[in-house]
Amino acid sequence: MLKGNIPRAESLKDTLNRLLPLWQEKIAPDLLAGKKVFISAHGNTIRALVKHIDGLSDKDIEDVEVPTGIPLVYLLDDELSPKARFYLQDEDSLKRPA
Repeated sequence: MLKGNIPRAESLKDTLNRLLPLWQEKIAPDLLAGKKVFISAHGNTIRALVKHIDGLSDKDIEDVEVPTGIPLVYLLDDELSPKARFYLQDEDSLKRPA
């Protein structure tokens, strides 16, 4: 499974565990300071972030698909809970096959 110390695969749980320190130490403090934060990452990392921000269960995240290359915008309250989220593309375009 491991070649040296680098895993050959990473579960969503592993990704979330790797992501949370960055969220807690950098992203969340910047958001709480009123800064806008842009995150560009691999699909599994974005799914882990969506799971965390939305407070989704392991079961609920299974049904979540985040389209590649279409920005997902969150509007968060003062406690970093989502007030709204939307894609910067119309909903009909998101449903059409690529």
